[in-house]
Amino acid sequence: MPINAEEVKKVANLSKLAITEEEIGMFTRQMVDIIQMVELLDEVDTEGVPVTFTVAHDHTVLREDIAVQANLTEELLKQVPETEDGYIKVPAIMDNGEAGA
Repeated sequence: MPINAEEVKKVANLSKLAITEEEIGMFTRQMVDIIQMVELLDEVDTEGVPVTFTVAHDHTVLREDIAVQANLTEELLKQVPETEDGYIKVPAIMDNGEAGA
């Protein structure tokens, strides 16, 4: 598929981007360069190369992730400036249901 100014305008429109005529020319050249680089991959001989699904190993060097039951509410409430009835008290941002109070 050839990349031209119309294709760039279409992509910009789909992306909700406003671009100038000058930018259309720049992006057209950039997209052509990107497509050409990707097409170079077609020339690489991958015969006999196993498919790579992931580069992550099946083992971890971190500790085992074990769920534990913890109640840290008291510890948390000790670290905040103000509490009320077991909750963290913060400044009001609404007054009588009106925003911007």
